[in-house]
Amino acid sequence: MPQTLAARLKQPGLISAPGVFDMISAKIADGMGFDALYMTGYGVVASYLGLLDAGLATYTDMVGRAPQIVSGTVTPLIADADTGYGGLLNVDFTVKGYEAAGVQAIQIEDQEFPKKCGHTPGRRVIALEDAVRKIRVAVEARDSRDFLIIARTDARTPLGLDEALRRADAFAKAGADILFVEAPESIEEMQRIGKSFDLPLIANMVEGGRTPMCSRAELEDLGYKIAIFPGAGFLAAGAAMRSVYGEIRANGSTKDWNGELYLFNDCSKLMGFERVWAFERAHAET
Repeated sequence: MPQTLAARLKQPGLISAPGVFDMISAKIADGMGFDALYMTGYGVVASYLGLLDAGLATYTDMVGRAPQIVSGTVTPLIADADTGYGGLLNVDFTVKGYEAAGVQAIQIEDQEFPKKCGHTPGRRVIALEDAVRKIRVAVEARDSRDFLIIARTDARTPLGLDEALRRADAFAKAGADILFVEAPESIEEMQRIGKSFDLPLIANMVEGGRTPMCSRAELEDLGYKIAIFPGAGFLAAGAAMRSVYGEIRANGSTKDWNGELYLFNDCSKLMGFERVWAFERAHAET
């Protein structure tokens, strides 16, 4: 059984968490020895509802996905919870709901509602005082200190890095366990973030996003403790599906397609068919 995320944070080395967005992605990642998984809001909203990550999914939509992933995996789960889905009372309910679902860390951001993906334009943030109140409520709402509060600020894009750092410092003083300064736009900005705080820091590695992609060693040198890769899974899956579906559309078959497929038998085992086969053998009529 993997150790808790809280325990892992006390040990050296970067925690790299792949984005999971449905049960197939979660189960595949769960079997690969990661220290944590990241329930990506963008990916879950897109795969579950077919909608964009623009504040359209509700608390009910998202909290319902969390226990599905937790129950089908053993790796600690970090979950995106957007703005807490409303005001202070909503934040209280959100924290309690995600903790009850078995999530080990929850991410709450300071965007105005409706929020937008952190690597898209047009984002605006609420007043700092209101954002700090949300973090305080989140800290108070949890039952266990091992349930970690990640405070994210999106102020870098609309208000600049100085304001983003000021907000992150205020969130740290409000009791946040992990800080997430979203969308720095250069290595120099990432260096400044890394030198500004003693709390664990998250780097959001979005392929094609606003922040430079970095290696494990680079992120560690910059001072980051956690790197999330929210889009890697669904972007790779999308490219593979477009390729194989294109083959079917063009040629009516996959017989001559030269792309890589997850073996059907392996997928059946991943989803638990081995138990079904064993059950049927055990209860077969003689």
